[in-house]
Amino acid sequence: MSSFSDVEGVWSERLGNLRNAVRQQVIRHQLLDHTAAVRTALDVGCGQGTQAIELAANGIEVTGVDPSRPLLDQLTATANDRGVRVETFQGTLDDLDRLVGERTYDLVTAHGLLMYLDDARAAVAQLASKVAGGGTLSVTFRNGEALAYRPGLRRQWKQALAAFDATTYVNELGADAQAHTLDDVTAWCEESGLRVERWYGVRVLTDGASADEMPDQESLADCIAAELEAGRRDPYRRLGSQLHVIARAAGWDRDVVRSA
Repeated sequence: MSSFSDVEGVWSERLGNLRNAVRQQVIRHQLLDHTAAVRTALDVGCGQGTQAIELAANGIEVTGVDPSRPLLDQLTATANDRGVRVETFQGTLDDLDRLVGERTYDLVTAHGLLMYLDDARAAVAQLASKVAGGGTLSVTFRNGEALAYRPGLRRQWKQALAAFDATTYVNELGADAQAHTLDDVTAWCEESGLRVERWYGVRVLTDGASADEMPDQESLADCIAAELEAGRRDPYRRLGSQLHVIARAAGWDRDVVRSA
């Protein structure tokens, strides 16, 4: 499915750092703005289940798919502690038809997945095939137009210069990954019968934080508030480490807009 399996242990060790706390909380706030009519959700690449559990806690029937049994076990344990239920399947994006059959969902999410896949365009089509009529697709991806921003913040000038025209990068976990542009993902959504309704920046102001920096709990709420503002406003959102796209399938009767 991806190169993520090679760095899964590092990922788990860093779940509590500032970078992950900001990313997870910002995506959660952005996503919940689009779940008022959602009854069922499919989270592909759900990992330890941060978003899946929050969706379930809001009364949504959630199915999570991930290739990692340890992460799925962690999801189940956390869900039990929260008093919610998430249906889980061990598998990859390519296993969806086998795992869930012809079921479609009001909401399909894939956060932090596309950068690890060889063919992100095909992945968007696979995800879109599981979106019910009028339903929503939520994806995040590495912002290919801001690859120089993080090394620039860290004063890593050679890395910044090399990043300007790059389409690949080595991420903070040490894994090779792919970057994409908003235009790319918008076009792939449209090819799959979806229209982009909103898009946001994720981790705009804190992307220069180091992997071992832990969140200051006293100021974290203010940090998240600032990140949410930056993530919805131009020009800041265009500098997000990741971009978060919300796309709607045909059957939605509301005017569709491409930006906040």
